[in-house]
Amino acid sequence: MATVFLPFALRKYADGAERVVVPASTLGELIENLEAAYPGTKRHLIQDDALKPGLAAIVGLVATRRGLLQKLDDDVEVHFITAISGGASLTDRSRH
Repeated sequence: MATVFLPFALRKYADGAERVVVPASTLGELIENLEAAYPGTKRHLIQDDALKPGLAAIVGLVATRRGLLQKLDDDVEVHFITAISGGASLTDRSRH
């Protein structure tokens, strides 16, 4: 069973829970089971059969590069993290 830490936008589907436990052997299965238990969550995570652009899945302590095919160990933690944009690069700062 994976412990899924829900981003704020998904907590409303899980009665405000910050984390839920979901059975799954892959990230794709986890998202399907999450949708079955908490309808409405999948559309926030998936686009065109892949994680939405700008969204990363942290499985254990590592950002997955295998996407929905990522295998899950028993008792793993999964975090969905949105990309943060903005700010200035070092090159931009040197121009000021």
